[in-house]
Amino acid sequence: MSTNLPLPTSVPPADPATSTIPTFKFPRDYHFPPFFTRQPTLQTHHAQLQKWSSLILSYCRSHRIFKLSLIDALDTDLFWNKRIGKRMSLADVKEVVEYMRKEDRAEWVGGKGAGGEGGNEVWVWWRTPEEWATAVYEWVDETAQKNTVLTLYELTQSEATLSKEFHGMDSDLLQKALNILVKRGKAQVFGQEDQQGVKFF
Repeated sequence: MSTNLPLPTSVPPADPATSTIPTFKFPRDYHFPPFFTRQPTLQTHHAQLQKWSSLILSYCRSHRIFKLSLIDALDTDLFWNKRIGKRMSLADVKEVVEYMRKEDRAEWVGGKGAGGEGGNEVWVWWRTPEEWATAVYEWVDETAQKNTVLTLYELTQSEATLSKEFHGMDSDLLQKALNILVKRGKAQVFGQEDQQGVKFF
C-alpha cells in the first residue's frame, strides 16, 4: 500500500429520499491487493486501519447496518473482493474493529473484547448512540409529538419514519438511544419488552 494515498474523507450521507439500498461505491484502495494484507510498517499500517475504518463506516451507513456479525461479514463484499481474489482474515478484521473502538466508532456487543469468547458481533457507530438520541428527539419535536406516547414500532418501523436514518434501527440500539434521552430528562419509557412505549418531553 502506498503511503501517499489520500486519507479517508468523511462518511458520505445516506440518501433519505429512498428506502432501497443504494449502490455502494467502494474506494480505490479496495481494488488494490495490498489493502487486504496487514502492512508491516507502523505508519502504513496506521493509514490502512484508518482507511478500513472509513470503509466500514461508509458501507454500514449505506446499507443501514447497525450491528455487524464479523463471521457473516467475512463472506460479503465488504471484506471479500472476489474480482481481485482478496479477502480479510478474521484476525485482521478484529484488529480494525479494535482500532474503531478506540476511536469511539465501534463497540463490541455485550462488551466482549476482540479476543473474548463470542466476541464476533460489533456495533458500528456511523452515528453514536448520543447522535441517534438527538436524531430521534428532533424528529419527535419536528412532528409535534411531545407529550404523546409512541410505541417503539412507530419510531423505527412505521411509514412516518421511512425517510429517517433511524428507520429499521436495531431494537437494542434504540433502547440505548432512549436511555440517553431518559437520563437527559427528555423521555420516559413505559411497559415491558416488546410492549414498550415512550413519552417525550
